[in-house]
Amino acid sequence: MTAATGHAARQAPGYAPGRTLPLRVEFVRQFKRRRTLVMFGLLLALPWILVIAFQFGPQSSGQGQSALRISDLATAGGLNFAAFALSVSASFLLVVAVALFCGDTVSSEANWSSLRYLLAAPVPRDRLLRQKLIVALGYSAMAVICLPLMALLAGTLAFGWNDVQVPGTGEIIPALEVLPRFGIVIGYALVSQLVVAALAFLVSTMTDSPLGAVGGAVGLWIVCNILQAVEALGSLREFLPTFWNNAWLDALAPEPDMSGMAKGASLSITYAALLIAFAFRRFRHKDVVS
Repeated sequence: MTAATGHAARQAPGYAPGRTLPLRVEFVRQFKRRRTLVMFGLLLALPWILVIAFQFGPQSSGQGQSALRISDLATAGGLNFAAFALSVSASFLLVVAVALFCGDTVSSEANWSSLRYLLAAPVPRDRLLRQKLIVALGYSAMAVICLPLMALLAGTLAFGWNDVQVPGTGEIIPALEVLPRFGIVIGYALVSQLVVAALAFLVSTMTDSPLGAVGGAVGLWIVCNILQAVEALGSLREFLPTFWNNAWLDALAPEPDMSGMAKGASLSITYAALLIAFAFRRFRHKDVVS
């Protein structure tokens, strides 16, 4: 859309840029997408699949081990099971879900050749990106929240509402004392996924291939995980967005330590803000032909 067209549109009677592409319309459009329903179906089904696996699979007593792993304590109660489900899904499944919602949002419009028609509606470019980002982040947040909550429900029904056993030491903490901390854990999981969301959103503005946007974000996340394992990098690893992913485990300790979560959250927010700002800057000057 040319500057002349945009200027003419702004002068057209009844034209209100603030009313274009309402959030409600975008939320409904994204909800009707098959990938949205499939992903939420998978996230809600995973805790029950894990319950079945623990119920019918061979049991691990953890005896003879110097430190109890989080998987050894998964059947100790609902909160223990929810923590286990979050630990096994946060590093990949939730990453894929967030990358899918944020990476598919703009690139899919370009892939369908409908992006230029949205801009010709006309929807201001910044507003189009803002509305799509809000909706994508909304669905990403629901994805990150629904899995641990469903795991908490499934674990409580299957294994009971018991006090929490701490991985490593096996110490017991009252469930009601841990429950508010578990809310902090979910909040931290949300914040830690902001980098994935921002990276996928940026790539989505650079390509008309939804698979490329999602795969690019997930691929770079995997590379960060690989670099994190390279001890030769020393303290440089602390600047990788994946380094503080498991810092939430400190919140479930007998004496919670939030310092790692604070560092991880600040790093994630900083990276996300920079990536989103670059996405907006680049899209303002992009020649949209599809």
